[in-house]
Amino acid sequence: MADNVIIITQDELDEVRSNNPKLVVDCWADWCGPCRLLTPILEKLAQDYAGRITFAKMNVDENQEAAQRFRIMAIPTILVFKDGKVVDQLIGLMPREDIEEVLRKHF
Repeated sequence: MADNVIIITQDELDEVRSNNPKLVVDCWADWCGPCRLLTPILEKLAQDYAGRITFAKMNVDENQEAAQRFRIMAIPTILVFKDGKVVDQLIGLMPREDIEEVLRKHF
């Protein structure tokens, strides 16, 4: 895992949201092939946006309450938080350009 992507649990999520006004959370699972393909894309984005946007990963199998709370029905799902509130949700594997377009829209 890249140094600039933090691993969080549902118990840490609220604190991470409050401490990071621009937060992107990758909701994933070990068994998910598309999730594994998305990882290097998000790691590169985290590197490129270091100091401006915080990137985190949360395993939905290990954090089912958070998955239910945010109505995650399919993975990978990327939750985009601005000032602690979900402003966008991206579902499925997508190219870097599409993710970056959403980041530019909100940040």
